[in-house]
Amino acid sequence: MSDPVCETIAFDDFLKVDIRVGRIVEAAPFPEARKPAYRLLIDFGEEIGQKKSSAQITKHYEPGELVGRQVLAVVNFPPRQIGPMRSEVLTLGVPDADGEVVLIEPNLEVPVGGRLF
Repeated sequence: MSDPVCETIAFDDFLKVDIRVGRIVEAAPFPEARKPAYRLLIDFGEEIGQKKSSAQITKHYEPGELVGRQVLAVVNFPPRQIGPMRSEVLTLGVPDADGEVVLIEPNLEVPVGGRLF
């Protein structure tokens, strides 16, 4: 069952959330996280650079298959301390039928750093 629809927001509120496409350049197990997760290093291009993210995506993905994959992430949240790591971006996904995270990614190759609109 899906979550209830959130309250209506203005389009200007949506524009405040900066969602960009990046390419995963490193992926490794993150054993210090409370729930199973990977440490990701994601390249968002020249303007934003490379950012770290902790992602609970261990059910459907192995670190080696993540490298080179394009993903979407929120790049303008403040960093969050996850165990010994500061997660700088929120990598986006949606739940499968069992509630496990499936990454959101473009279905065609696009330039890194591109903003979702």
